[in-house]
Amino acid sequence: MARKRITQIFPFLLPLRVKQRKLFFYLKMRFDRNRYSKIIQNERLPYEVFHASFSMINEESGHDIQYQYNKVHNLKLAAATMNGLLIKPSETFSFWMRARFADKKIPYKDGLTLVYGKVIGQYGGGLCQLSDLIYWMFLHTPLEIVERHPHTIRSFPASGIPQGAEATISEGWLDLKAKNRTSRLYQLVFEFTEDSINGFILSDSPAECRFEVEARDVVYIRRKDSMFEQANVYRKSLDAETGTVVSEDFLYTDRCEIGFNPPEGCLLYTSPSPRDRSLS
Repeated sequence: MARKRITQIFPFLLPLRVKQRKLFFYLKMRFDRNRYSKIIQNERLPYEVFHASFSMINEESGHDIQYQYNKVHNLKLAAATMNGLLIKPSETFSFWMRARFADKKIPYKDGLTLVYGKVIGQYGGGLCQLSDLIYWMFLHTPLEIVERHPHTIRSFPASGIPQGAEATISEGWLDLKAKNRTSRLYQLVFEFTEDSINGFILSDSPAECRFEVEARDVVYIRRKDSMFEQANVYRKSLDAETGTVVSEDFLYTDRCEIGFNPPEGCLLYTSPSPRDRSLS
């Protein structure tokens, strides 16, 4: 049985713990010698590097649909803090350095979030969809991912992206960061339709290469009463003009517990397999 956290035993301590974590979380970034992106420019850079679109409304979540509408509200507040953000050479993007005060003028609403392994409605829930989108876009640029955290549990299937190409965030605990080690200038832009969030990464010069990201060797492992999804994530670099593959890299193996049934015809193990020795 998993050992309970002190805040689970004494819930009244949780607000103090959250404040403590956030304090040290931001103090660490203040003194870590990184230059964090902060300049917002309304004028868009001329060259599109990559764009993606995610549907924001999941009508099959199993929870009150109002949480989905609340999530849209929360996503718009957070995205506004980084819409038009320039990521200059040698600068680092941090999700929370931008979204830290997103609810200062207009409060967040309760959205779905994972707390102690359970999906519940919580203030500001649903922002992981924005970090997923940003991370997916970063994977299609030369920006270096310096901090990314996988989902330990996913309640719904990945939407429009390969398994494992996601990034969770939690203020005070988990951030998404990417560093611009190139000589190019990049810009984040977001647009909203009635039910979709659209993200763009722009640049001040044409891209010399483009990227393709895919999940391979996707398997599902049933262990006791839990189901796990495991995938190897690869990225190809292709010449922007000819489409010739320049390089192909294995990025990481992603594994998380899932709260939904695996797809029909998938490779399913009923016990830890040789590919999944760490679960045994």
